[in-house]
Amino acid sequence: MAAPLEGIRVVELASFVAAPACGALLADLGADVIKVEVPWGEIYRHSTPRMVGFESDFPASAPYQMENRGKRSLALDLALPQALEALHKVVDTADVMLTNMLPARLEKNGLDPETLRTARPELIVCRISGFGPDGPDANRPAFDYSTFWARTGIMDQLRDPEAPPAFQRPGFGDHSAAMAMALGVVSALRTRDADGQGQVIDVSLQHIGFYVNGNDVASSLAAGEQPPMHQRKQPRNPLWNHYRTAGDRWLFLVMIESDRYWPEFLRAIERSDLETDERFAGAVPRYQNSRELVEILDATFAQRTLEEWGERLNAHSVIWAPTRTILEATQDPAAREYGSFPTVDHPEFGSFETVAPPMRMSAHDMPATAPAPGLGAHTAEVLAEAGVDAETIALLVEASG
Repeated sequence: MAAPLEGIRVVELASFVAAPACGALLADLGADVIKVEVPWGEIYRHSTPRMVGFESDFPASAPYQMENRGKRSLALDLALPQALEALHKVVDTADVMLTNMLPARLEKNGLDPETLRTARPELIVCRISGFGPDGPDANRPAFDYSTFWARTGIMDQLRDPEAPPAFQRPGFGDHSAAMAMALGVVSALRTRDADGQGQVIDVSLQHIGFYVNGNDVASSLAAGEQPPMHQRKQPRNPLWNHYRTAGDRWLFLVMIESDRYWPEFLRAIERSDLETDERFAGAVPRYQNSRELVEILDATFAQRTLEEWGERLNAHSVIWAPTRTILEATQDPAAREYGSFPTVDHPEFGSFETVAPPMRMSAHDMPATAPAPGLGAHTAEVLAEAGVDAETIALLVEASG
């Protein structure tokens, strides 16, 4: 069976994470994705683990490799008129243009949707931005840290009331935006098959933050109130809370229907005596007396290690999870069985594991093992395919070298 997007060409004019991650998903689905990059390489390409705080000597940017697997690299300095003209010819060969350039820069370079689609109505233009293409912040630079995390309320909400706001780890909003845009692309391709018309797809990192946190945001909109914060020492449901074990590790109880699990949970922790305690005789009394119950559970869980509690809790019908480090989590047998971490055999950097695409398809393999391209490795090839003359190709290859 042919790959879902076989024969589809995507020109990706983007850097960092959100749009390139979408491009990687489209490449996983079989599209020919041409990554346009500055001749010296975007910063993300050069961000090795040591540069962000690891002690590793791994010589490449592992996230860059993940976000750019399976693409072709076209290195162009758009300050050169010949490079910009050549880029337009490459875009003319595309089914999809994917970008996170700000609207003003797109318009300056004649790459705005109105200009491109006037000439080629069948083109699908995909824009990932901080705040959308219109409004007061349309041309404001943004990262998912600022726009998805801090400005949407997620940063403030994910903490105990007395704790400072939570710091986001890299790419949370970007990967969410990438999946949304990939869905938009395949949908637009489907409608273009029917009527021959492309369209413009916009994904805003700010709106992705509202969507990802949609349960809280929808409730807040309906109620006109700020959602309550989780308080670990006095939660609404002590069976939906995290507890410290011996050895300074944590576990997370996730028994949202607490009445259903209460008796079995007490057997698991060897505290069946609490079943007759009037303070904890139902979900409402447990909420009313949650501070007292958390104190009891804190003392109970502190008596055994995380490994010891794991054996006990797994022997009973309760819902829980160990709070693992990332390095521990990557060794999870379920994740390994699922195929979450395929191995890339890179011609320059050797073998290393990476993160698989977010879905699997029974009729189309997505191994995610293709390496990211070398900087400018396909410049001459892509320009020739677009009909750029040999003299200009030689000039631009030399300029990007």
